[in-house]
Amino acid sequence: MLASRSSLALMFLLATPLLAQSPSDSVVRAILKERVDAGRFAGVVVGLVSRDGARRVIAYGPNAGVQPFDGKSVFEIGSITKTFTAAILADMVKKGEVSLDDPVAKYLPSGTIVPERDGKKITLLDLATQSSGLPSLPSNFAPKDRENPYADYTPQQLRDFLKGYTLTRAIGEKYEYSNLGVGLLGQALAFRAGTDYETLVTKRVLKPLGMKDTHITLTPSLQNRLAPGHSPSGAAARNWDLPTFAGAGALRSTVNDMLTYIHANADSTSKPLGATLAMTHGLRRSAGSPVMTIGLNWHRLKGPNGNTLVWHNGGTGGYRTFTGYSEATGEGVAVLANTSNSVDDIGMHLLDATLPLPPLPKPRTEITLPAEVLDRYVGTFTMTPAFSIVITREATQLFLQATDQPRFPLFAEKEDAFFLKVVDAQVTFTKDSTGAVSGLVLHQNGGHMPAKKK
Repeated sequence: MLASRSSLALMFLLATPLLAQSPSDSVVRAILKERVDAGRFAGVVVGLVSRDGARRVIAYGPNAGVQPFDGKSVFEIGSITKTFTAAILADMVKKGEVSLDDPVAKYLPSGTIVPERDGKKITLLDLATQSSGLPSLPSNFAPKDRENPYADYTPQQLRDFLKGYTLTRAIGEKYEYSNLGVGLLGQALAFRAGTDYETLVTKRVLKPLGMKDTHITLTPSLQNRLAPGHSPSGAAARNWDLPTFAGAGALRSTVNDMLTYIHANADSTSKPLGATLAMTHGLRRSAGSPVMTIGLNWHRLKGPNGNTLVWHNGGTGGYRTFTGYSEATGEGVAVLANTSNSVDDIGMHLLDATLPLPPLPKPRTEITLPAEVLDRYVGTFTMTPAFSIVITREATQLFLQATDQPRFPLFAEKEDAFFLKVVDAQVTFTKDSTGAVSGLVLHQNGGHMPAKKK
C-alpha cells in the first residue's frame, strides 16, 4: 500500500489554476482540527517553508500516551522514499557512476534475468519514470503477515519473478506506477555502490542535507518519538519493514527533516545538493493524465495558467504523507499523518488555496455481516478490458483491489452496500433475476461506474 498518485486513484484529475498564497497558521490548524476531530486522523503535522527558507510547523492531535505531535515526531513516509531513490540516481549520474540509459540488469547480481521486449532492455530511466512495463507488485508476492506485508519478501523471490515474467507492453510505452520497479532500482543502485540501500541513501542524501532524523532503522531516541500508526478505521496498525523494496518506501522521517528536504529540492542553487536534486524534477514522460507528467519519480501537476506543482505522496499500513513545492513560488509543504487516510487534498490545498478541499465524507455506520453473505460478493468485476476490481474475503472482512492498485478493506453499511474509509468511495452490488450477484457499481467523485462480474 505504498501510495502512488492518490489512494484508489480511479479518476484523479486536478486542473485548477495555482495561486501563490500561503495560508495562515490558524487556517491550517482549523483544517487539521476539523479532520482529526471527525476521526479521519489520529493526528497530523504540517510543515510550510518559503522560498527564503522561513519555516512554520502546525500540529494537531492528542497522541494519547505519547509526547505531543510536533516537528520532531517520526512517521513512516512510504513512497516519498522513491524521490530519495531518484536523488541517489541523479547523484550517481552526475558523478559518472551510472547513466540513465543503462540497462538495470547491468547493476544487478550476476545471473539476474530481467525481462526484455522487442529487443529493448529496461533502463534506469524506465524504472525512475514508472514506465518499465513491470507491474505494481510481483505475482509471487504472498505476505505471511498482512499487517507487515513486505517484510518476508526476499531478493531471491524478486529474481525468480523477473526470470519468469513476460512484459505485456512495450518498455516506456505507458505510465504504470510500480513499487516493484522502484524497489528494483534501489537494489541496482545499492549493488552498483557496493553497499545496502540505507547506507547509500544516508551517504548520498541524508547526511549531506543534515537530515539526522530520517532513517530506515530507528535509533532508541527516534523510536521514542515515533507516532503510532492507525488503520483507516482508527485501529492500531503495525509498522512496515521493506528489506527488498527499501528504495520504494522504507524511510521514516519528521516534518522538520522533510522541510529541509523539500526546500533543497525547490532551490536548485542550494548547497550541497540543489543542482543534483534539480535533475529529478524536469519533465521526462507522461504520467497518465493531460495535466500530470513525471520527472525522476517526482510527479508534476500543471494548472492551466502554466504553474506546476512538483510532488509525491506516501502510504503504509498506518501512515499517509505528502510533500511538494510550487515551481512558481518556491514554497514547499510536508504533511505527515499517523492514520492511513489520504492527506493529498490537504497538501495540494496548502500549496495553492484555489485547489479546494473536498468536504469530509459523511459519517457512515458500519455493520457486521456473516461470512456466508460476504462470500456472495467475492470475485472479479470487469469495468473495462484493462481495468477490473477484485473482491476477496478474509474472515469477516471484504477487501477491494483495483487493477495495479493496493488492496483496501471494504466495510458494510447494508447487506449489499459497502464503503471504503481510505477514500470517499462506495460500492453497491447488483443482482440478476435469480438473486445471484452479477456486478457492482463504484461510486466516487460524483461518478457511478458499473462493473460486470466474471
